Amino acid sequence: MNRQEAEKLLKEYNNEEFHLRHAYTVEGVMKYFAKELGEDEEYWGIVGLLHDVDYEKYPEEHCKKAREILKNAGADEDMIYSICSHGYGVCSELEPKKQMEKILFATDELTGLIWAAAKMRPSKSTKDMEVSSLKKKFKDKKFAAGCSRDVIKRGAEILGWDLDKLFEETILAMRNCEDKVNEEMGEI
Repeated sequence: MNRQEAEKLLKEYNNEEFHLRHAYTVEGVMKYFAKELGEDEEYWGIVGLLHDVDYEKYPEEHCKKAREILKNAGADEDMIYSICSHGYGVCSELEPKKQMEKILFATDELTGLIWAAAKMRPSKSTKDMEVSSLKKKFKDKKFAAGCSRDVIKRGAEILGWDLDKLFEETILAMRNCEDKVNEEMGEI
């Protein structure tokens, strides 16, 4: 599956701005980490783009319905596993094993928290966000309450990183893709 086919599949099952922005953001974050690690940026990006392909239409069957959708679209078993493992312990039994899967698991919820924090900034951007300000938002359980702090902490543990490193790396990844995400959203 190439990027164009993945985006078509995403839009077949998602049309809300929030879900599309999240998909493009996670795509960009995954591509950033792939580049940093010398991995296949397009493949990692597609996994990020499609990680919530089923969530908008089938929230109660998240990570379960994705298997069927992805299989019918011609995705291979490795990609399906990688995508479905991001819900480990919440809506999936599949444990993240590969570095790509661990990064997706660790950054998925965190990108939502970072984006919510960015929207509160005068700049409305991640480009001037510091780890210290994100840590304050992370500690405030009422802020972006839908972003599971437990999943974020567990993601850092799975990666073997402390929270500061996960926050810093994910902020850098989001800064790197912010303009591209805004461009994608402007085209919708």
